[in-house]
Amino acid sequence: MSTYTPAELSVEVTGEKKELLTVLQDQRNMLKITARNLSDDDARKQTTVSTLTIGALIKHLAHGEQNAARVIIERDENAEFDMSQALTEYEMSDGETLAGWLDAYDRAAAELDRVIADAASLDELIPQPTAPWAPEREWSSIRTMMLHLLRETAHHSGHADIIREALDGQNTMGAISEGQDWAKDWADADWAQ
Repeated sequence: MSTYTPAELSVEVTGEKKELLTVLQDQRNMLKITARNLSDDDARKQTTVSTLTIGALIKHLAHGEQNAARVIIERDENAEFDMSQALTEYEMSDGETLAGWLDAYDRAAAELDRVIADAASLDELIPQPTAPWAPEREWSSIRTMMLHLLRETAHHSGHADIIREALDGQNTMGAISEGQDWAKDWADADWAQ
């Protein structure tokens, strides 16, 4: 499977599980590239009209992976989305570090990967927490949950890339192509000027 990054998995899986987790790992890696060589202060900087920061996006996605694993494991038919926690996810506070959130993100990813590897089937239906935007209980397959997480990760990876480019000019594709022979030809193309 073609990926932008070496998307090595922490679990042994095959078939569709391997495909989903490999693409998700690639998107996780792309997000982490946006944080490469940033200080904690840089990770907290708002560089666009949005209040989003790279550190807060990593924090948000770490919580998202933790929550997905918990929802699959607990299968709580009475669960409710915790709005008070969600409101704290979009800010990396002064006492938090980028390294700490990157580590938490890696741990959450490994745990979710283990949960997916252990699932009997991606077709298993899991009760979803109710939320203000979804007041009725819904049941989603593990596959649908993974596709949602993949979309969420890719979406916020794009946010992080824009924030980083506004911070210091680095972008993810530029970072992953450094030193590659094909990248020189690409950068020298007339349309790239």
